Amino acid sequence: MRDAGIMNDAAYSKLPIGCFPRENSLSAWASAKLAKRVEELHPAYFALVMATGIVSTGCYLFKLKDLAFILFAVNILAYFSLCLLYAIRAIVFQSRFTEDWSSHKRAFGFFTVIAATNVLGTQINLLFHNWQLAEVLFWIGLVLWLVTTYGIFVLLIVKKDKPSIETGINGGWLVSVVATESICVLGCQINPHFLTGDVLALFNLSFWLFGGMLYIWLISLIVYRYMFFSFEPTDLIPPYWINMGAMAITTLAGCELGKTFEAVEPVCQIMPFVKGLTTMYWATASWWIPMLFALGVWRHGVKRLKFSYDPLYWGLVFPLGMYSVCTLKLSILLNIPVLSNLARVFIVIGLIAWLVTFLSMAKRPLFACLFFVSTAWRSSQHQYNQKKENP
Repeated sequence: MRDAGIMNDAAYSKLPIGCFPRENSLSAWASAKLAKRVEELHPAYFALVMATGIVSTGCYLFKLKDLAFILFAVNILAYFSLCLLYAIRAIVFQSRFTEDWSSHKRAFGFFTVIAATNVLGTQINLLFHNWQLAEVLFWIGLVLWLVTTYGIFVLLIVKKDKPSIETGINGGWLVSVVATESICVLGCQINPHFLTGDVLALFNLSFWLFGGMLYIWLISLIVYRYMFFSFEPTDLIPPYWINMGAMAITTLAGCELGKTFEAVEPVCQIMPFVKGLTTMYWATASWWIPMLFALGVWRHGVKRLKFSYDPLYWGLVFPLGMYSVCTLKLSILLNIPVLSNLARVFIVIGLIAWLVTFLSMAKRPLFACLFFVSTAWRSSQHQYNQKKENP
């Protein structure tokens, strides 16, 4: 339940200026507005860090280093700001925070915290060659993965009241695959110092294979929902692009696995299998792109659904950046240089998508500030006129 003392936006918009006679009224309004935002903060907001991190990584790989470091600075600020907001929400709005863990629509958003942590670790390792700090983030991500994976799946299994598959499942469920594969990606890049080479290879191989298996389980349910239930434009939420993004990061994990452990047991024995399965994952990701684009045209072009900022749109930016990076890595693994040209195209598309989404996000607090200043000015003018009329 929402706090009774917090009024919604529509209620405040209908209040006349005379309802703000005291100087602290606007402060109370701003506090209530901020509290409402924190209370309703979506668990998937860490997709902002995922998207910014992978686009930064792609820029670095394509020698756009200045841009990569700028995006890294944005990402550091976003990561710690969201950590603070999540902590405040968990403490102040504990009931809402707890409810999200057993919500079929929102629970899988918590997996973005794991993926964001590992993507940030990849950035730190790549841009600054600081594997020690990256390893710290790896361990944090692994612990979060254990808690989130077994916590959410168990809670949803034992939950008494469950929605139908039509309303209960969406593409956001596949963020669990992204989180799983992000453990493998960072684990291959930094080689955590806790296991011998062959055991470490088996550890990363297991995460890669399990992530692929989890994708098969979940995408089967999602496609079933696509084909046999009514599908409205509002049902096509941005995280459906994770259909492609989950396969893209699984491709990247396979490439990193082959690169790092090519001569290490047991990976060396199954390298043809690793390359073949990685290529299959990339082909699947590629297949999804025109399908999702066509559905997007249907949603916004044919059905005229207006575009407005939603934090879930970061779940659209991430797959575009990840597809660029995984395609570049696959071109190296398979020794097919022409694929790097496709990767260049998608890093540009990813940058454009990131910029549009970021500006849409930045516009909201800007408008809020302008509204606050405008309201304060009108309130002061109203009080001034009242004093003038009634000295």
